[in-house]
Amino acid sequence: MSQHFRTLVLLRHAKSDYPAGVDDHSRPLAPRGRREAPLAGRWLGAEVPTIDAVLCSTAVRTRQTLARTGLDLPGAAVRYVERLYNATAGTVIAEINSVAETVATLLVVGHEPAISQVTLGLAGPGGSDRAAVQRVAAKFPTSGIAVLRVPCRWDHLELGGAALTRFHVPR
Repeated sequence: MSQHFRTLVLLRHAKSDYPAGVDDHSRPLAPRGRREAPLAGRWLGAEVPTIDAVLCSTAVRTRQTLARTGLDLPGAAVRYVERLYNATAGTVIAEINSVAETVATLLVVGHEPAISQVTLGLAGPGGSDRAAVQRVAAKFPTSGIAVLRVPCRWDHLELGGAALTRFHVPR
């Protein structure tokens, strides 16, 4: 499979709420987030129809985002990873590097600033959509979705080793 491209999808959680007395990890989605997560799911279903594995932060808002996308994930391995909450870009890439070689399309549901840093860090100059790179650099809004083409095994993915092909913000 090393001759085939893989697809990496990075999804920032939908808009979260800030209820009084609730710690950051436990913050739920805001009404806008509950509306936008299904829009992200519909776009993903149309643009990335098969997802083989999911890495999702354990934060309430990321888990709710994934659930509300309504994505049909039959047979997909969904892993909730504590390290993705409040992660650095290096930690996110390390988690991606641990994904099984057989996974062709990986979805990562996480947080800022790591999601935009990973997107920009992986997006090599050859093959990346420049306009998409500029949009990510300007802002990676809630529910934003980056799609990267990965020409190597997950455990070989490193900075500059992918191409950002699409960036979408469902509204």
